[in-house]
Amino acid sequence: MRVLKGTDFNDRSKASLDAKKALLERFKARPPADDPAVQAKQEERRRIVEAREAREAERRRQREEEEARRRAAEEEERLLKLKEAEEARAALLAEQKAARDRRYALRKARR
Repeated sequence: MRVLKGTDFNDRSKASLDAKKALLERFKARPPADDPAVQAKQEERRRIVEAREAREAERRRQREEEEARRRAAEEEERLLKLKEAEEARAALLAEQKAARDRRYALRKARR
């Protein structure tokens, strides 16, 4: 039976410890928070976030304006239809009155 190299517990344990040490070294090698490069990167990220928020606010404002314009147009259309319906009703009433007046005049003329 062949035994693979580096598969016993001690080898795996050593590899794990080496990986943890490498990770710790990478962490320790990071620059401190008060480093100018770190602060510049944080400032850049903050500006990016602010710019994104400003764009989102502008888009939100534009959507609200568009919604307000759409509602105003719908209200104007509704009022126009209401006015047309009212005018049609008034015309119908005038037509009915004229027909009634003609019938009345014909009855008077027959007498």
